[in-house]
Parts: sequence; structure tokens; C-alpha cells
Amino acid sequence: MKDSRISFTRTEYILPALAALAGLSALMSLCLGAVAVRPGEVLAVLLGRGSGPAVPVVLYARLPRTCGCLLAGAALAAAGTVIQGVLGNPLAAPNVIGVNAGAGLCTAVCAALWPAWTAAVPFAAFLGAFGGVLLVLLIAERTGASKMTLVLAGVAVSGMFSAGIDTVLTFFPDALNGYTDFRVGGMANLSMSRVAPAFWVVLAAFLLALSLAGELDVLLLGEETARSLGLPARRLRLVLLALAAALAGAAVSFAGLLGFVGLIAPHMVRRLVGEDSSARLLLAAALGGAALLTLCDILARTLFAPYELPVGVVLSLLGGPFFLWLLLRQRRGRGNSHA
Repeated sequence: MKDSRISFTRTEYILPALAALAGLSALMSLCLGAVAVRPGEVLAVLLGRGSGPAVPVVLYARLPRTCGCLLAGAALAAAGTVIQGVLGNPLAAPNVIGVNAGAGLCTAVCAALWPAWTAAVPFAAFLGAFGGVLLVLLIAERTGASKMTLVLAGVAVSGMFSAGIDTVLTFFPDALNGYTDFRVGGMANLSMSRVAPAFWVVLAAFLLALSLAGELDVLLLGEETARSLGLPARRLRLVLLALAAALAGAAVSFAGLLGFVGLIAPHMVRRLVGEDSSARLLLAAALGGAALLTLCDILARTLFAPYELPVGVVLSLLGGPFFLWLLLRQRRGRGNSHA
């Protein structure tokens, strides 16, 4: 009894703490950069009472970037949480199993063929992301559905989709402005008009995922258990994967092919809040992912100032070793189970 009470008391404060961390990281993002802006000046600008050079810096350079970081981080982390839960694979993440690359391919096609339809980009990205996850799932099921097969299939599908992006840009070189940032993942030159359509997609998908958190809890008990309780497991899995694809696709539509947020954030918050409640885990992952991406973006633009790195580079430097550590831990776990 004592241990459960301690655990509850601890997790009770995790969500407010993560929300405070996300808010603090957003404030730091608005204040820090080539031109330092004091928190009081930032608040005055946001309330419409600012003046001087702080106004364009905050409103047109940093505010869209900060909003983009918070939105993309939350979306990718929530997508990773859903994907890992549905597939039962801790190595699964939007960038690992081809979701991001599929979204990137459809984003490139949409930008090349219908450049004026900017509001349609998040929906095109969703179609690509959902197609990618379905393709990987089909390959894994046909070949045994092992955890390693899923990862390898995702790497192969990601490679094919990346080749497709390169092909589109060979014929339409101006389709994606700042292609290097898009390929690695970056927040430079964001505007609120690019972030706004994705926001509504992320909001709708996230609320729907939260509404299905109870069903996801049952699904995590196993497909046979879910069926015995009258839950349409296969249909539910497809719906949840579609929501994860919508979350990841919307983020890719304006932030590019960001990697590892959907891998790192769910694992970090899972250690804090546990796995008893998918709703709590989703909320914690979204807040943690928002804070993680925003802090990484701050590092990317201040670490080597006045030079700026795409935030995807910082994430890869953090996520690559983290993924290898997870891979080795999974391998050791299998070895111990055989022993």
C-alpha cells in the first residue's frame, strides 16, 4: 500500500511539472536568440503594448517558431506513444517505421503539383503517413511481425519514400523552399499561416486519441483479451494508427522530417507516469515532446551563434545514441529470456 501511495503522489504532480517545463521552454525560446529580449518585453509585445525592434523579432520571427516547436513536439510524441502501444514495440516511432518519410513524400508531391493549396498540405501529409504505417504493418505481418522485422521494414520503406522525395525535387526543384531544413527537420522561416492548418489537424487527432485511451488500455492487454471483452481489436488498431499518422503528418507538413521526438519523449515520460493509464501517458508525452523539441531548437540556434543548426541535427545527435541503447537493451532482454 505504501509504495502505491508514493507512486500516486509522485505522478500526481508530473503533468503540471511538464506543463510548466513546456511553458518555460516557450518563454526561453521567445527571449533567446541573436537579439536578446527580456521577458517583460515579450509579455508587452504579446499583449499588444510593445514597441521598438522587439515587436517584429517576437511576433514575426520567434512566435511562429516557438508555436511550431510546441505543436510539432507534442504531435510527434503523441504519435510515437500511440504507435508504440498499438504495435507493442518500444523501438517503433514515426521516423523509424516510415511514417515521417511517407508524410514527407506526399508533402513534396502536394507542394510540387498544387503549390497554391497550402491548407491541403497537412491532409496530404496524413495520407502519406497513414500509407507508410499500413505498408510497414503489412510487411511485418506477412514476415512474422517480430519487433526487429518491423524496424527493418520501416527502414526500407523510409528509404524508398526518401528516394521518392528526391525524385519529385529533381523535376520540381522549387517545390520545397529550404529543402535541407525540410529533409533534416527545421523551424527556420516558419509563419503562422503554415502552422495554423496543422494545428487543427493535430488538435482533432489528439482529442480523438484521448477519447480512445480506455480502448487502448484494453488493447495493450492483448488482442485475444480485447476480443473477449467485445472490442473490435483490428478495427481499433487501424483507427489509432490513422490518428498517429494524422499527428505525425501534420507535424511533418511544416517542420520537415524531424526524427526521434516520437521515440525519446514517450520513453522519458513512461518512466515518470508509468503505463497504467494511456490518457495520462498521452498527455505527459505531448507536454514532454513539446518541451523537448523547443529546448533542442533553442540549442540549435544559440549553440554556435551567429550560425544556426537545423533542429533535426540536434535531435539526431541525441536520438541516435538513445535508439542504439534501446536496441541493445532489447537484445540483452531477449538473450536473458533464452537463458
